[in-house]
Order: sequence, then C-alpha cells, then structure tokens
Amino acid sequence: MNIDKNTKDKKQELLAYFRDRASEFLTDVKTKFADTQSDKRARAINEKLNQTKDNLIATLLQKAEKEKWTNQEKLETILMITYCHIVVMIESRNSVRPYEYMDFSRRVGELWDPFCKLCFYYPINDVSLFVPPLFSEVKKKLTDEIIEYIDNLNISDEEKRELKSYYDKVWSLVTSGEIQLELDLHFISNEQKYVVDFKSGFGSNEKGNTNRLLLVATIYHNLDDNFKCLLFVRAEENNSYFNTLKNSGIWEAYCGSEAYQKINEYSGYNLKNWIETNIDWENDFNAETTQHLTDNNLLQYLLW
Repeated sequence: MNIDKNTKDKKQELLAYFRDRASEFLTDVKTKFADTQSDKRARAINEKLNQTKDNLIATLLQKAEKEKWTNQEKLETILMITYCHIVVMIESRNSVRPYEYMDFSRRVGELWDPFCKLCFYYPINDVSLFVPPLFSEVKKKLTDEIIEYIDNLNISDEEKRELKSYYDKVWSLVTSGEIQLELDLHFISNEQKYVVDFKSGFGSNEKGNTNRLLLVATIYHNLDDNFKCLLFVRAEENNSYFNTLKNSGIWEAYCGSEAYQKINEYSGYNLKNWIETNIDWENDFNAETTQHLTDNNLLQYLLW
C-alpha cells in the first residue's frame, strides 16, 4: 500500500487493503479462540485493524512532513484511511458476531466522536490542543484561596476553624470522590480555551450524565482561564436533557447540522461536505454485511 497525496481519493484500494489484512488476522484469531468465543475474536481483530490504521497514518504523517503537504491534504487523507478502517472493522465484527440493533447503534455513535475530532487533531485553522486541568488541582487552588481568605478575617481562631469545617462539608456534598474534568476535546482558538463534549444523541435515561455535565461546566466557568464549554450532538432531534444543557447558560449546545457548522467554524474544515461526498455505507460495505444490516433494519443508524 503506497501512501501519497492521492490516497485521499483511493477508497477502493484502501478498502481492499484493510480487507486483506482483516482476512489474515481472522485466520490467526481463529486458531486462538473457539467459535464460542466470538467476543474475544471480535476484540482481537479490532485491535489488529487499529494497529494497521495507526501504521498507515504514521507513514502518512512522516511523508507529509517530508513532502510539505498542506493541512487539508493531510486531513483528507487521514479521513479516508479512518473511514475505510471503520467500514472493514464493522464488517469483521459482523462476520464473527452479527450485529443486533443495540450493539450496532451504540457502535456507530462511538465511532462518530473520534472521527469528528480528526478535524481538530489536524486542523486547517490555527487551533492547538491543551491538557485539561485535574480536579485535584482545581480543588486545591480553590481551597487555598478560601483558606487564605478565612485566615485574614477579623474573627476568632475558633470561628475560623468552624468556617473551614463548613467549607469542607460543602466539598463533601459536591462529590464523594474525584470529578473528571477531562472531556472529549480541549482546544485553543484565538487565545480562547474551549472544552468539548461529543454525544451521539440523548436517550431517555440521561439524567445522571446531564447533571455531571452541568457540574463540570460550572467548575470550568469558575476557573480563571475563561473556558467555553461546547456540546456537539450527532442527532438532529433531541429530548429535554439536551434542552436543559442548551438553556443552561454554561453549555453552548449544537446538534445535527449546527454541530457540523461549528466544527467547520473552529477547525476550518467542512466535515459535513466530506461525509456527504465520500461516505456511502450501504455500497461500501461488502455484500454480506449490507445484507445483514438490511435484513435487520440497521442501516437507519448509519446517519452521520
């Protein structure tokens, strides 16, 4: 498989390459796991296909650096490699353990998030990533500030101890452990820091996750770095949980076409146009996979 600038237009060649690799991997995996171990077979093939994809992208990045590819040439080639990898990964999983609707709908949603993030990992605009703060660091900073404030109050030592005790109780009400401040994406654009959560859609049982996102965004909004919190949702239509976040005043929430518009605005790349031009799930899958998805009414979940 030769990687060059034209690879972004070589969908069929990439699909054939991944399928040949998958066939090799399946032969090996079948010697290690019995027919009854379909989960282990699927996991092993996925791991090997992921490594194949990573190898192709590593080769691409090295060549792009040497040949001074544009950011768009690099991104579009990575998008095509990643899409073809996803197609064959779904085929391979389906061949050892046929998909049913819950697994399939969840899997398609899981794959959308990292695909979108490619636009920020290899951006057209001047976008840079940053490492999110640890909750332990944030808590220590806030605690040090309030302790210093209490210590400087013109009150007795006993009153100071009581105030500090009440402050500790408030923290215990907020959380019984550590809050994860790391979301799906963290980037800087025009000196503004953004934290992003990607979501396939909102189901009927999202109260806990919605409350977590509200808490995390509230913490970010109270930090000195002036973070902005963005929520990108794949589904065009969502329920009250999405609206709760959208109307919260601390999340800028976008779904469907609006989410793609914002990805374009920040990263500088029209991912929606690329998807509409290049992705053709039904015809890109092999006949066996397409037949299975059609027979089980699963093609409806392939809406990116």
